[in-house]
Formats: sequence, structure tokens, C-alpha cells
Amino acid sequence: MTKIELNKRQTEILQIVKGNGPITGEQIAERLHLTRATLRPDLAILTMAGFLDARPRVGYFYTGKSGTQLLTENLKKLYVRDYHSLPVVVHENLSVYDAICHMFLEDVGTLFVVDLKSRLTGVLSRKDLLRASIGQQDLTSLPVNVIMTRMPNVTFCEKDDLLVNVATKLIDKQIDSLPVVRQMDEGYEVFGRITKTNITKAFVSLSKDEM
Repeated sequence: MTKIELNKRQTEILQIVKGNGPITGEQIAERLHLTRATLRPDLAILTMAGFLDARPRVGYFYTGKSGTQLLTENLKKLYVRDYHSLPVVVHENLSVYDAICHMFLEDVGTLFVVDLKSRLTGVLSRKDLLRASIGQQDLTSLPVNVIMTRMPNVTFCEKDDLLVNVATKLIDKQIDSLPVVRQMDEGYEVFGRITKTNITKAFVSLSKDEM
């Protein structure tokens, strides 16, 4: 949720509830010389936004939460499991040349590398492939496992991780995406990916109250 711009009436309602809460909707309407029906949309907005809370037979009361606190609470409702997309996975024996083609055709910035048992063994970025392509090596015979970032140096996340924590990892590591993994008997299976685009879409949906 982005910073909410309250109108004059909503600001007045907040001030009344701050000073007199808990207070009923009828009592608020009386103080503003308005009908309860007229105030209903404003009270609903203030309650849904988290500025006010309401209890049956008690009335409205001010939560005391700032816009920053409300934003933090909403960010803690965003999980990887709700926003990850499908991963683009390649085998570790694939040639660098084929990996470049694969990345281009899939229009992604990162490839996740697995072994014959589908366990995550490494990650290939655009930089890795570019670095290999400007050398003197034969890209058709050079396997990606020679140039990839290998486990256990791969940063990953799991479906129950908070999206804001994954965003922090992306920033700290200066990378474009993370594999979403699940624990296997011997290693990790890749079943998703979280990219900067996924996170941007999640934050935009949050700002539009689409949660």
C-alpha cells in the first residue's frame, strides 16, 4: 500500500476517533452533522486501510499505526509462493552455445542448471555467458558447468519466504533472479523463480490494494 491521501472528512473522522474512541458510527456522524449512511464509505476506507479498527457493540478506535507501519504489515503478507513464475532449467552438460540460444529464445536473464537427478547444481547469468563468448574457446564444445556459479555459492529461496526478504537478497547480491527450491534427499529441486519483475508486480498490486 502506498501513502494514502485522506480527504478532509476522513481526516476529521480520524481526529474524532483519536480523541474519543471507542466511538460508534452514529456518534461520529452526529459530531459531523451528517448521516451514518453518508459516513459509511469513509469509515470503510479508514478501516480497510488499517487506520481504524471496529468492534461490534463497542465502536471504532484508532489503531495508532503510521503509514509506514501499515506498509510494513502489508509487505509481510507477500510470500514467494504467491508470486513466483516458472523456471528456465538446463542440464549441466549443455554447451555454452546452446545455453546462449536458450536464453535468447526464452527471453530470460538467468538459467538454472541441474544434474541428471534434477538437482540444482548452478546458475548461469548473462554476464557468465558474455564472459565466455568473448574468449577464444569453442562455445559448442564448452559445457556450462565450467562457467556457471556452482552450489553452494548459489543464492536461492523457498516458497514460504517473504517477498521483501527475497528483494533484499537480490539487491545485496546484485542479481536479477533467484531459483525457488524444495529440499530433496540429496540437494534441491528447482520448481520456480523469483525475478525483479515478479517483485515489481507484487508491489504494484499491493499499491492498488489487490491483495
